[in-house]
Amino acid sequence: MRLPLLKFPLSAPTRPAGVELLPVARRSGADYDTEWARRPLSRYARLLMVEGPIRLGVHALASPERAGLDRLEGLEGPAIFAANHHSHLDAPLLLTSVPDRWRHRLVVAAAADYFFGNRITSAASALAIGAIPIERNRIERRSADRAAALIVRGWSLLIFPEGGRSTDGWGQGHRGGAAYLSLRCSVPVVPIHIEGTGRIFGKGDKRPRPGTSRVTFGAPLHPVAGEHATRFAGRIEAAVATLADEAATDWWSARRRAAKGESPSLTGPELASWRRSWALGDRRRRPTRRQTTWPRI
Repeated sequence: MRLPLLKFPLSAPTRPAGVELLPVARRSGADYDTEWARRPLSRYARLLMVEGPIRLGVHALASPERAGLDRLEGLEGPAIFAANHHSHLDAPLLLTSVPDRWRHRLVVAAAADYFFGNRITSAASALAIGAIPIERNRIERRSADRAAALIVRGWSLLIFPEGGRSTDGWGQGHRGGAAYLSLRCSVPVVPIHIEGTGRIFGKGDKRPRPGTSRVTFGAPLHPVAGEHATRFAGRIEAAVATLADEAATDWWSARRRAAKGESPSLTGPELASWRRSWALGDRRRRPTRRQTTWPRI
């Protein structure tokens, strides 16, 4: 027995010949609309998550030490927080480390191909950490326009200028996104160095192993008159390298080397992979865990 064909509205409508269909709006990747995640209800939900389970999880895994917060005392208005990147733990760590006046009006630039791959991960990323999709494999004007529009509206931006997590423990060269947005929106860039998260949950690790971490904030950087994005991006990378040197030694020694242009490079030596791994030395070892206490919320 042959069943009758279903007709509209029980089936899809037919298309007249010669009529072109409009493009289907994508609901993932760089096209994902995150505006709903900045509405009051979503912001309150994110506040509860950040100050509750996310803060407790960061404390349990990374036992963070924070330094340099006094350098932000005179900073007003929105800013771009630019940090090195070794782990998926970096964003939650910084969300619980950035001072209150920016923390709950902060968006995170996240890889569109990874965090916004489908509707579930897109919604979770936008709600939990305030992520916005950024294309990292090609220049995409919409990503820059989206971030710039939010900064103009008073939101601060957390961005990882390296474009992705470290694959071998060394850093990667900075791309120009943070510098470009700073120039475009006339806001300062706060350089940040994160140490320890790669040992806890680095790229390729199947599960995290608790350890210690350190977040060092630098003084806000402003572009100088006539400075282009490439040069400013180089200054931001140099500032993060100085903070890394400061975390490994002390403030005075790090500043002396920075003044001479002798700060150790974040990207490491141009050598074979095994020699680069050997050159990391103690930085690859998992540190002894400090005595933990209940975190202050």
